[in-house]
Amino acid sequence: MRKVIKKTLGQSGFPAEVYFEAGDGIEALDVLSKEEVDIVFTDINMPNMNGEELMEQISLKPEYRRLLVIVVSTDRSEERMQRMSALGAKGYVTKPFVPRTIGYTLTKLTSQSI
Repeated sequence: MRKVIKKTLGQSGFPAEVYFEAGDGIEALDVLSKEEVDIVFTDINMPNMNGEELMEQISLKPEYRRLLVIVVSTDRSEERMQRMSALGAKGYVTKPFVPRTIGYTLTKLTSQSI
């Protein structure tokens, strides 16, 4: 899925300079602690630390509150979307998706934060 997201970002027309990848929430937190990151895409279903657990950890750290977190998931339930939003997710894209959905979501969210 990481490769699909990366390819989709390229196809979406949204400018991205550097990509970091993580296989689970633990690796994502490690990247966040070492690198300057503006946008995080997370799935909910990941090994070791899932996306909801990752969001819980992100929400605890004031330095991560500036992050634009977008959840990409097959879970379309209103309950899940509300929970992720309550934890700080700014966007929610359901799979399967088309590249323009990612581009539209990013453009909408980044224009709101300016």
